[in-house]
Amino acid sequence: MAHQVNLEYLSRVVFDDQDFLYPDSVVGTDSHTTMVNGLGILGWGVGGIETEAVMLGMPITLTLPEVVGCELTGSANPLATSIDIVLSITKQLRQAGVSGKFVEFFGPGVSQLSIGDRTTIANMCPEYGAILSFFPIDNVTLKHLKHTGFDEAKLKSMESYLKTVKLFRNYQLSTEDPEYSQIVHLNLSSIVPYVSGPKRAQDRVAVMDMKSDFQACLNEKAGFKGFQIPAERQSAVVPVEYEGNEYKLAHGSIVIAAVISCTNNCNPSVMLAAGLLAKKAIEAGLTVKPYIRTSLSPGSGMVTHYLSSSGVLPYLNKLGFEVIGYGCSTCVGNTAPLPEAIQNAIVQGDLVACGVLSGNKNFEGRLCSCIRANYLASPPLVVAYAIAGTVNIDFQTEPLGVGPDGKTIFLYDIWPSREELQQVEEEFIISSMFKELKEKIEKGNKRWNSLEVPNSAVFTWDWKSTYIRCPSFFDKLAKEPLPVPSIENAHVLLYLGDSVTTDHISPAGSIARGSAAARYLTSKGLTPREFNSYGARRGNDAVMTRGTFANIKLLNKFIGKPAPKTIHFPTGQTLDVFEAAELYQKENIPLIILAGTKYGQGSSRDWAAKGPFLLGVKAVLAESYEKIHKGHLIGMGIAPLQFLPGENAGVLGLTGKEQFSISFPQKLSPGITLDVKTNTGKVFRVVALFDNDVEITLYKHGGILNHVIRRLL
Repeated sequence: MAHQVNLEYLSRVVFDDQDFLYPDSVVGTDSHTTMVNGLGILGWGVGGIETEAVMLGMPITLTLPEVVGCELTGSANPLATSIDIVLSITKQLRQAGVSGKFVEFFGPGVSQLSIGDRTTIANMCPEYGAILSFFPIDNVTLKHLKHTGFDEAKLKSMESYLKTVKLFRNYQLSTEDPEYSQIVHLNLSSIVPYVSGPKRAQDRVAVMDMKSDFQACLNEKAGFKGFQIPAERQSAVVPVEYEGNEYKLAHGSIVIAAVISCTNNCNPSVMLAAGLLAKKAIEAGLTVKPYIRTSLSPGSGMVTHYLSSSGVLPYLNKLGFEVIGYGCSTCVGNTAPLPEAIQNAIVQGDLVACGVLSGNKNFEGRLCSCIRANYLASPPLVVAYAIAGTVNIDFQTEPLGVGPDGKTIFLYDIWPSREELQQVEEEFIISSMFKELKEKIEKGNKRWNSLEVPNSAVFTWDWKSTYIRCPSFFDKLAKEPLPVPSIENAHVLLYLGDSVTTDHISPAGSIARGSAAARYLTSKGLTPREFNSYGARRGNDAVMTRGTFANIKLLNKFIGKPAPKTIHFPTGQTLDVFEAAELYQKENIPLIILAGTKYGQGSSRDWAAKGPFLLGVKAVLAESYEKIHKGHLIGMGIAPLQFLPGENAGVLGLTGKEQFSISFPQKLSPGITLDVKTNTGKVFRVVALFDNDVEITLYKHGGILNHVIRRLL
């Protein structure tokens, strides 16, 4: 995982191969790979399907993308952190439509951003759909590299080379600005502290408007910005006893607060801000209610190192933000269960309980099944909201709490200034952090090196394991490619709407007790406490197939409410998606999926394509796709089909109950138009979203893996 490594240690920025100089670049297997663009290194992430193909000798293909210029001007608000800038840029770029494009930042405002700011912004690419967001190298980059231990002679050579080939940038000179396919403008002075939610990263809310926005969400009809709570129930209060004390829960009550630095470990300032705010809060006598599930998940050991060396870690611990581990945690649902009394109170009052976290993903239902509102916020704001205990608060006019002396304490009383942060960062962070890192690497990791590895050329499967098992992808593999099969009389497995994420398709969070995956694990002798999460069991195709479309917030139009269910039309039964797909496969009935716009947005999760493939899905008909996921579908032999402009399932009068037949000619071409016929007599056309001949070849061979294995055979 890219957020577990130090980019500066691995990066070369400019390679010197026997006096031949060329720019550094990277293609990674993690959605956080784009962080490296903040150092001026071109890099992006790909999914597991492409990775597996590369390991077997296939190249990665990329259609030359458009390059969108994002011009930054003005000066940032003193209270605005890099997270606020990130969320503002996320919304603006998402609205500008940069999916599948490169983004490059330019303009005088870029010079004000530290390398930490830049890498944090670049890291958010998956949330606004860009392939990458690039910050050309400037003096700020070189200064940062010097502090991290780069050799002086190497830096001089690097600067000379970059200036010679015109890859070095002075952001103050507009004469150095390139021409772009499209330009998006953003004035940094317009950015104020934001959070983002309650269900999507692009739905930002100014902190000063948080209270009114949350109350508006209670009124709005159910959707991305609404919960449709009747007016008479919006003031509901549910008393709950916890650890011998009585508390009151209401709409907006926070029950999970997680400081996560997978996004922010590249930017010590925001983590230090959280620590300094915690220090001032403790000194003022403020606390966090004990039922709130607080946690601190550093992206690497370096984060723990600088929080500890700067003296702020003990104060975070006193507020309940203790280190729980490294890597993916709360934002993928890896959270300890909420206290039973708290869960019962939320269900009893039908409360819109909230989670606040500093990660970069807040998909609905991801944190916990009983939490309906998830907000992304900067680390110091996560701490602030945890102290307040609710998102239903106006920080400008309402206090965080009351100190032991009866004095009301407001957020601005304990918010650390930029000067404080810069002083601590310069004194404790950059140089000492990388000195510590180099010392650890030189010593090596004895525990890792002492692991026993079987002496075998191939992986030795443990047939009793419920975590890793030999996948079933190649069970029916033919040694020769078959003709492109037409899809005949397919049923619709799911009829979905807009913005279906890869998390809806293949959740990474906890395995619900009543799910198909839970029943499978129970049959293997496991108890609910041993289920773990889908993310932890991604090496078991039996679990992941049963987990496909098992997100509790999946809205299937056949069902009419959020639930991981669908209808098996031959029998009329309402079943778990896996069970319905299993019946269809026994009946040799192919399946398709109907969807709206932005199908497959979010993390580049390969199981979001592998899972539907194993369920028997042959094609997806959608209005538009996230580019990476579209490639994953092709990589598994699933046809990504797009309705013609202005058309969708609703416009065409489709109910989803029809049976569909799609004829594929043996000679496919990029962007070919196909006829779709239904058993009710409707005929309409769709576009097959193959960008190039390589994708067509892969699809005709049943996907990347089948194609490669056939070549090996």
